[in-house]
Amino acid sequence: MPGRHVSRVRALYKRVLQLHRVLPPDLKALGDQYVKDEFRRHKSVGSDEAQRFLQEWEVYATVLSQQANENRQNSTGKACFGTFLPEEKLNDFRDEQIGQLQELMQEATKPNRQFSISESTKPKF
Repeated sequence: MPGRHVSRVRALYKRVLQLHRVLPPDLKALGDQYVKDEFRRHKSVGSDEAQRFLQEWEVYATVLSQQANENRQNSTGKACFGTFLPEEKLNDFRDEQIGQLQELMQEATKPNRQFSISESTKPKF
């Protein structure tokens, strides 16, 4: 990405990784790796693509922050993350992006995730 975006990119990158701390461990690991890969992949894109990239990640960070706040206030204890992806937006994706999205969906919905989450039944003192 062009030089003038570097501090904005770093700040956004850090913010997204910080926001991922509220995710369940398996989703945090998956999300962190995806963020690192995407930011690395877009390091040398042109100015227009860099702007779109940053805008999309800023929207993601805002939505995740709102969802984290809503989940904190939710008395059911069930956290909910994610958003609906309209077909119109999907139609704007390049084939490479569709492939990445499919891989991400498969990884996120695997029945035997790489990380298992279990609750301890012992009381904590």
